[in-house]
Amino acid sequence: MNQASRAYQPHLAVSEFSVLPGGEWLPQFPAWSLIQIEQGTGYWLQAQASTELETGAVLLVAADSQGRIRASQLNGMSLFAFNVIPARLSGLITIGEQDFLKHAASRRELAARIFPPTSPVALKMKELYTSRNGDGLWFRLALLQLFVTAFGEELTDRPPREEHADARERLRVYLRDAPPDALLEIDFNDLARTIHCTPRHLSRIFCELTGMSFRDKLAEIRMARARELLATSNTKVLEVALESGYKSLSLFNLMFARRFGTSPGRWRQKHGINALSENHRNHKPRQMVVV
Repeated sequence: MNQASRAYQPHLAVSEFSVLPGGEWLPQFPAWSLIQIEQGTGYWLQAQASTELETGAVLLVAADSQGRIRASQLNGMSLFAFNVIPARLSGLITIGEQDFLKHAASRRELAARIFPPTSPVALKMKELYTSRNGDGLWFRLALLQLFVTAFGEELTDRPPREEHADARERLRVYLRDAPPDALLEIDFNDLARTIHCTPRHLSRIFCELTGMSFRDKLAEIRMARARELLATSNTKVLEVALESGYKSLSLFNLMFARRFGTSPGRWRQKHGINALSENHRNHKPRQMVVV
């Protein structure tokens, strides 16, 4: 198995790699991935099940799917893939859509799907890969659109907005439609007035719908923003802290270390753009970062 396939994959990156005849590969991307079989055949192994992977087939797989790809004994496999990290799409997808993707990743029937070579998803992915011209905005948007298309109506068929008498349902609609960063811009009491309920009742239903308190949700969003800045820029750590909503560097360092077990600087050394450049120099497979 190609050892480079285990390397850290940046957000929405197109990668090319291979699996030797009879070899196996456990996808270890940090998020959702679309993987297409460019050449060869093999199998997707998950639990006690085995599903054939034909040339041209596409596999949609979550980070925790616990499955692996096995190449045929007769020939190896050439594959290409890209991954999408929903938490890094803050402002583009809503909290409700992020929650849907988290829930789907925990369900076996949704965490791994196979599209045959003649399916619209497989045909479109092959078209994008073979005809891509650089890594411009339209190409990046096309990759993201393909990812959304793979979920069909489950992700795109959102019910229309309407007035709800129940505060819990009003909050659910708000979280579904509002971008995650919106919570950083609204005071808890103002949110209670928006939902037309008391702060005490809002605290209870917020926890029921998101699985965490309002304060913990804000911390999660701030940390997601901080990691994005650390991974994709050379902005000073102090500026990252301020941009993420922390009033002091010491508090940011403390909260980051408590959450991830390391300092922001050391996390950047491992996952930042400089680390990725070093990773590219150390591995042969060609990789094109598109976002």
